[in-house]
Amino acid sequence: MKNLFRRENEEVEPYDPEVHGILSEFTGVEGYEEIERYWTSEPYVFIVILYNEDRNDHIYYVVEPSLSDFEQVFLTEIKDRLHNELLVEDIDETEDKEEVLEKEIREIIKDYAIEITPAMLEKVFYYIKRDFIKFGKIDPLMNDSSIEDVSGNGHSKPIFLYHRAYQNIATNIIFEEKELDSFIIQLAQKSGKHISVADPMVDATMPDGSRIQMTLGVSVTTHGSTFTIRKFSEDPITPVDLLKWGTFSPECMAYLWLCIENNKSLIYAGGTASGKTSSLNAVSLFIPEKAKIISLEDTRELKLPHPNWIPGMTRDSFTADDRGSVDMYDLLKAALRQRPEYLLVGEVRGKEALTLFQAMSTGHTTFSTMHADSVPSAIHRLENPPISVPRNMIQALDIMCIQAQTYSMGKRVRRNLKVVEIIDIDPNTRNVRTNDVFAWDSSTDTFNRTGDSKALMDIRMRRGWGAMDVNRELANRQRILEYMVDNDIEDFKQISGIINAYQSTPEKVLKELDLL
Repeated sequence: MKNLFRRENEEVEPYDPEVHGILSEFTGVEGYEEIERYWTSEPYVFIVILYNEDRNDHIYYVVEPSLSDFEQVFLTEIKDRLHNELLVEDIDETEDKEEVLEKEIREIIKDYAIEITPAMLEKVFYYIKRDFIKFGKIDPLMNDSSIEDVSGNGHSKPIFLYHRAYQNIATNIIFEEKELDSFIIQLAQKSGKHISVADPMVDATMPDGSRIQMTLGVSVTTHGSTFTIRKFSEDPITPVDLLKWGTFSPECMAYLWLCIENNKSLIYAGGTASGKTSSLNAVSLFIPEKAKIISLEDTRELKLPHPNWIPGMTRDSFTADDRGSVDMYDLLKAALRQRPEYLLVGEVRGKEALTLFQAMSTGHTTFSTMHADSVPSAIHRLENPPISVPRNMIQALDIMCIQAQTYSMGKRVRRNLKVVEIIDIDPNTRNVRTNDVFAWDSSTDTFNRTGDSKALMDIRMRRGWGAMDVNRELANRQRILEYMVDNDIEDFKQISGIINAYQSTPEKVLKELDLL
């Protein structure tokens, strides 16, 4: 009893790695050699990339704080106690969740007449915060900026991910069946959705903005519950990023800048994970700063710096008979009454496309994405059910960019294969006439200007410019983009600031950047 009272008044000193030792250790995996190691959450979690030459196999190995048998039992006990405490306690919503948990844990451990070291307490803090307010076992993956997708393909199977450097790679994270079902239900609740055996498939936006698709149980996926996360970048992708990655050439990006500023409508077409939405978000920075923008999406992905922007999102129904649902068509109808200058639609795939093309025909500038691997297949999809846009309306679209995930110099890359302009309908054959403006050469990984531009000719007529004026504008914009790439200007706000400043005072910007 004396020991218990003594510990009640004793505070555990703050953890210091230099004094109390490291929390996470890696001793290696037989048959694999370590080729890279980096922290994702120092001093708790680091990642080790392992490689087996004989099997040509990589492993993404997550190293978290190691727990002894006693520490494991103690952590389980604290978690159970914490669940009960939090259920009955009235907690202020404005308080920091991590601070609340730390305070509660410190109160609970006073009841135990055992010696608790700073390192042991820090491990308890880490695992409880990870499981209670973060993303549980996959939290290290969500903190790694080099990961694009995370895939859980069923229970008792390793989590796979798409890594920017190593592509598809297995991890050492595995869920058991009950653990995975519980995790999926928890993820759905954190994303503001409900998932059950009766309704086992859900699409949602996670608290950090990432997109997730989930299935529960074995009724629709025979290996058990699954989830696929398309990670959301806190810093939106910019035109400078696309140029650095080689997705576009500076000349092509300058062309898009001039076209977007002059109200040309645009569709990005490509396969899954070809970077359509990322490119759409990046080129949206070229929209004039004060223009009224309305974006419509199923899950929130677009992020713009414009102050005059309404982001719209679809909503699932609350009832079995679909009452209360708001689909893309409903959002688009409402958006057209809000007098937008620019309409951004996440993806066209149904009846909303007809309304979108009607909006284009009546003078609204629209940007969107769609799944198609070429211009003919995109037009074929647009013309046939369920989209069913009449051929005459397709000519309201100005530009189509074809994107793909492809290979160049032995590496997997995302490239804009073609920039194509829709010219008109041939009066004799009734075919849609198109004009390739830029094309990617796979053998040299370069972009070539392949033809004259109808869009630039329209801009000349509208602005009263001569050929020299258009060429000068394109050259100035290209130099500004190259300047930002060469000087490693990566800040989202700084890039949009330079773009907006050029639109209002071009001479001043060129002079400040010493480009005159």
